[in-house]
Amino acid sequence: MATIKSTTYTIHIGDKSFDALNTFLNKNNYSHYYILCDEHTFEFCLPTLLFHAPLLNEAEIIELESGEDKKTMETCLQVWGALTDTGADKKSLLINLGGGVISDLGGFVASTFKRGIDFINIPTTLLSMVDASVGGKTGVDFEGIKNHIGTTYEPKGIFVNPGFLETLSERQIKNGYAEIIKIALIADINFWKELKTLKTAKEFQTEKIITKAIALKNVIVKKDLHEKHIRKSLNFGHTIGHALESALLKQNKDILHGEAIAAGMIMEAEVAQLLKKITKKELKEITDYLASVYQKIKLTKNTKALLLQYIQHDKKNENSKLAFALPNTIGSYELSLQVTRAQVAKVIEAYEAL
Repeated sequence: MATIKSTTYTIHIGDKSFDALNTFLNKNNYSHYYILCDEHTFEFCLPTLLFHAPLLNEAEIIELESGEDKKTMETCLQVWGALTDTGADKKSLLINLGGGVISDLGGFVASTFKRGIDFINIPTTLLSMVDASVGGKTGVDFEGIKNHIGTTYEPKGIFVNPGFLETLSERQIKNGYAEIIKIALIADINFWKELKTLKTAKEFQTEKIITKAIALKNVIVKKDLHEKHIRKSLNFGHTIGHALESALLKQNKDILHGEAIAAGMIMEAEVAQLLKKITKKELKEITDYLASVYQKIKLTKNTKALLLQYIQHDKKNENSKLAFALPNTIGSYELSLQVTRAQVAKVIEAYEAL
């Protein structure tokens, strides 16, 4: 089992993460246990958790409907209500068992209930293992804008068991793999070179790859928990990617976070090349690999209009200027406030022409 020390908690990775979980539960005297899950993790993951962590057999189960469209304040109201109605107090522990939606929403609920109760993350998707569950960011979507309402509130521990990934489809594995590609492109050129040799979903989800991706993100988070400077690098691909995801969800189109982020990375790499941050050769290298893993997303006229509208609301923007976290050569990054709306429109056209 690998262990990674974060700012105030430890990330445990591997089959023995359940042992670490039991040690954690036995060491802390919580008054109540609550397990937040969706219908999928209730069926496929909860029985495994309860088998390996018998202390949780008396836990209250709060089951939500799955889907990004459920990551809302209305869902938070349901969870706050369930906690209140069952007598949750300041010494209660909320256990987020699920993917990115459960991690984000559960963390937000914990951070605000009675002004903050403890929570831990047990991620069950590749996306939540390498990204959503790590770093203390919590939040929900609001008026169609991704993670518009949220807090920075760290878990008391993260317990990553790659065995949960066996129940996931190839599409869901690729959904999380986009965040692994991102961290390599902005933080570690050697990791990027390693990823370029990987071709199959089975290779994308090894414990070695998961551990490396988490370790790289953790180094950045420890330096800048509240995203004042270097942590903004983790937004590469997300200015356009989040806007694209929101635009497609607004139209009830089938899109996963990682698929939108992959498209966002292609377009934002094009922005980086326009600004001479990366070479044309590097741009081709990035585009070719992403295109080999992810299908191109069709952009309708309405999608493009919505995409440009949502970009205006990106959290990194300052004084109405568009802010992009861009690779500055592969393996490093630079925050740029030089990007114009005309350049964004140009890279959208370039993506359509691929």
